[in-house]
Order: sequence, then C-alpha cells, then structure tokens
Amino acid sequence: MVERLILSQGLALTLIGVALGWPAAWMLSRLASTFLYGIQPHDVFTFAVVPPFLIAIALVACWIPARRAASIDPMKALRTE
Repeated sequence: MVERLILSQGLALTLIGVALGWPAAWMLSRLASTFLYGIQPHDVFTFAVVPPFLIAIALVACWIPARRAASIDPMKALRTE
C-alpha cells in the first residue's frame, strides 16, 4: 500500500517533468545542434526512446526505497529514535 502511494506520486512528478521537458528539448535541440554528435537535432528515435526510459528509471528509483521502507516495522523504527 505504501509502495503504491510512493510509486503513484513519483510517476506523477515524472510525467509532469517529461510533459514539460519534451517540448522544451524539442525547441532547444535546434540551438544545441552544434553539440550533438551523430544525431540530427530532431531525431525521432531519440525523442521516442528517452521519455519511456526516464519514466522506467524514475519508477525503479521510487520503488527501491519504498520497498525497503515498507519492510521496516514502524514500532521498531520508533524505538531506535
């Protein structure tokens, strides 16, 4: 239950970041085209692969601490503080 709450909050923040970052990256890629090596400024493959990859990484980054926190007994944690 705690894991689901943390994952949903992390997913919401990630989706907001991707939704705001994707159009900004699309617009700024033309300005940064001199720094890009081996890809075109508006490479469709890159813009299609990176957002799902970022979402997957964010979900794993949220899930690992949530799983650990869910396995700790709250009374045991309170006694040690």
